[in-house]
Amino acid sequence: MQTYIALLRGINVSGQKKVMMTDLLELMQKSGFKAVQTYIQSGNIIFKSDGNDTGQIQTQISKNIAKKFGFQVPVLVIAMLDFKEIVAKNPFDHPNDLKANSIYFVLLKNVPNQDLMKSLNQESYPNEEFRITPKSIYLKCKKGYGNSKCDNNFFERKLKVQATTRNYRTMMKLMQLSQK
Repeated sequence: MQTYIALLRGINVSGQKKVMMTDLLELMQKSGFKAVQTYIQSGNIIFKSDGNDTGQIQTQISKNIAKKFGFQVPVLVIAMLDFKEIVAKNPFDHPNDLKANSIYFVLLKNVPNQDLMKSLNQESYPNEEFRITPKSIYLKCKKGYGNSKCDNNFFERKLKVQATTRNYRTMMKLMQLSQK
């Protein structure tokens, strides 16, 4: 069995698309996934599966959520080995940045078009830095994510791919929980 991380986008935000983590945990278990754990209300799931096709697993989770809760939720499933690689390649790993809670990971559902990536790499914004890779964008927000121009919607619009964003602390906690 392989360990995966599923990241749901846009649940439990401002009272929209409410999903109780206990209900989500139960749904995942009934769907045949093993060793299921959830972390905080934003839709972070650690689980094991015999399957090895992340696209199929994403579709299965998305369909099951729609059936149970009555709304569509973008789901990104990442194999644990890939997840660890994304975290390890964080270029913004200075201890002061990590302590300041200014580091974010924008995780991409698909590989963006090379021309769009190149074009976005030419742009710069005060108090923000980012590095684009085919699987993720590393984002440093010196004034905080809430004040950032470069938020999840910005990157989705610029790169024309679905994405979901997590802070450094959440990424580290998901790695820690996956070891249990």
